[in-house]
Amino acid sequence: LFVDETAGSDETGRGTKCTPYQTALAAVALIASMPEEKQPTFKIVVKKTSDTEYVEITASALKKARKSHEIAAKKAKKQAEQSSKDKEQNEAREAEEQRRLEESKKIVLVEDAALAAAQQIRIQDAVQNRNMRVKVFGWVHRQRVQGKDMMFVVLRDGTGFLQCVLTDRLCHSYDALTLTLESAIAVYGQIKEVPAGKTAPDGHELVVDYWHVVGKAPGGDDSFSNRVNDESDPSLLLQQRHLVIRGEKASSILKVRARVMRAFRDHFDNNAYVEVTPPCMVQTEVEGGSTLFGFDYYGELAYLTQSSQLYLETCLPSMGAVYTLSESYRAEKSNTRRHLSEFTHCEAEIPFISFDDLLDSIEAMVKGVVSRVWEEPATRAMITQLNPDFKPYTEPFVRMRYEDAIKWLNEHGIKRAEDGKDFEFGDDIP
Repeated sequence: LFVDETAGSDETGRGTKCTPYQTALAAVALIASMPEEKQPTFKIVVKKTSDTEYVEITASALKKARKSHEIAAKKAKKQAEQSSKDKEQNEAREAEEQRRLEESKKIVLVEDAALAAAQQIRIQDAVQNRNMRVKVFGWVHRQRVQGKDMMFVVLRDGTGFLQCVLTDRLCHSYDALTLTLESAIAVYGQIKEVPAGKTAPDGHELVVDYWHVVGKAPGGDDSFSNRVNDESDPSLLLQQRHLVIRGEKASSILKVRARVMRAFRDHFDNNAYVEVTPPCMVQTEVEGGSTLFGFDYYGELAYLTQSSQLYLETCLPSMGAVYTLSESYRAEKSNTRRHLSEFTHCEAEIPFISFDDLLDSIEAMVKGVVSRVWEEPATRAMITQLNPDFKPYTEPFVRMRYEDAIKWLNEHGIKRAEDGKDFEFGDDIP
């Protein structure tokens, strides 16, 4: 058998002079695979460099190759044995799971008629309903099995999270063994404070005495965790946005956003502004024709509005100060947060004011909205979780002329994001 250490190959070689092996180990492995009576008839010749001839392998090199082959053979045998053992264990586990599933189908859960009637509540009302028998609907947010006779399910209904404890028959039923994340279920039982040293949302858990599935979510390849997880590509997450918003972070952002919208309305209403709802479909430009989204409106060309400013101005003589929180549209392809095709636009118009009055109203609006949102405990908790370093700004806003702002930016080393250069007079200040 020929071994060429410079030009041979253990993968494609056959041990011939035309197609030699690269290592003596490959030649030894081939010999070991032969019947014992044929093995002594083979010898190994080795070529060390391209300009030398083939010579018979040295005794020490042959011994080393045989030793390496023995080690590799033992390792392969051990791996094969382990693989066979793992296969047997998996088959036994699958058989046991199948047996449990078949047995679980015989378990029929029935609500105990002797118990007090359950009052349906939302999770946000759980604290004031402790030690009473309640019924809660929600989606399975998390679940874990503890031992053979206990199962924990964290339920979510949009108003909060509730840990539920299922024991004995309740966690042995077919629905319990096949329960999937995001399934909709109904649970009945009493809400109890968790034991000392244990933790759960709001410091309590629902001790379940009866439950049933309202709608089971898909499992396997179509399960929630296969569709959306921490390693998912952003493009996939955008395609599965309806699932992403079920996560705690995304849903908190939407809840804080809703509270911010309400805070804007509260501020304007408390300052005698009137809310108006201008149309989104218009027939003229507001911010320039290059960013209009056009469409056919019963045979006429119409556009999605870029701003409600012109409509608000027409309302001033009849309603005084007015505002709107509505959608605006700009046909600008961009990857920045300041250029969105669709965005919620807060606009206001005030008659008979000076420039200082305008600055005062803007500062009061920002501070008023932030303080309203920050002072609400539930929203404040979400903001702290999303942005731990956030602190409301309470000092008077600094006011300076545009030319002084350009000078201030350059003196403090703040550069333009586009090219990293100093700001110049005429630049926009983001």
